Amino acid sequence: MASLTGSSVSLSCILKPKQESTRISCLKSISLPICGKSFSSLRSRPLLHRFQVSCAAKPDTVEKVCEIVKKQLALPEESAISGESKFSSLGADSLDTVEIVMGLEEEFGISVEEESAQSILTIQDAANLIEELIVKKDA
Repeated sequence: MASLTGSSVSLSCILKPKQESTRISCLKSISLPICGKSFSSLRSRPLLHRFQVSCAAKPDTVEKVCEIVKKQLALPEESAISGESKFSSLGADSLDTVEIVMGLEEEFGISVEEESAQSILTIQDAANLIEELIVKKDA
């Protein structure tokens, strides 16, 4: 049995990579259109096609990351940054990025490996990694 948590899910068909992803918000019920076929639930039919599910970080995690980034980069409170904001476009250099990661580790009680830290390019990347590490830590 599958279960989904979070506020939204993005689905992409692997067989037709150019097909537009389906985004589902407020997970109350799900109907999955996959490669032109609709499945009313995951259990009602065997899956004939493979699909990939990516969950976005919770909005409050993204907000906390934004606040930490603003603080570390000494950005004004009114600075408009979002999950899509890139550290480089906010003026962060490699040292700033290291300090941001250290701030995130301290705030969330996690440890980010160097390989993972190098893959963080946006606020959303950082928030997604944080939630992934929290789940691993609690397991």
